[in-house]
Amino acid sequence: MALRYALLGLLAEQPASGYELAKAFEGDLGRYAWQAGHNRIYPELARLVDEGLVERAEEGARGRRVHTLTAAGLEELRAWLRQPWEGSTVRNEGVLRLFLLSALDPGDARKILHEVAARCEEELAPLREIVSGETPISPEGRLELGWLAAGYGLRQYEASRDWAVWALGELDKVDRGGMKASG
Repeated sequence: MALRYALLGLLAEQPASGYELAKAFEGDLGRYAWQAGHNRIYPELARLVDEGLVERAEEGARGRRVHTLTAAGLEELRAWLRQPWEGSTVRNEGVLRLFLLSALDPGDARKILHEVAARCEEELAPLREIVSGETPISPEGRLELGWLAAGYGLRQYEASRDWAVWALGELDKVDRGGMKASG
């Protein structure tokens, strides 16, 4: 269901072909927010056209199909965005691995936690660059696509890095005998 709104949101920014929309999912959108391949994007676009939320027009000699958001599509997107955020089901293999770290010996767990902290630090550099300047406002007076999401990503990676450092400290406490077993 979220793919529907991701497509409506992208088309709210500007008209696009199915190929251009698929490329957006191959970039930061797919990396940080929502993944979708051509096999899911094109059928969903067809449904949106059938429902009158998106219009499709052919352009150019090769018949490139450009999709444009309709007023009804914009209203549906806005109604969805206004709904209370109830969170979502998380499917994150990395977090699952962290949840199961206790199956490893402390040395292996430490190695993974150091890798998590280092990986987060690597991800932070480009995000810091994106959000470090002035707030980007489009000529229409709106924030540029993805800028707020980049700020969210920055804070996510900072929190994950800080968590890994904290978890390493907790392992150190266990090694020093400073923690008692529960039970």
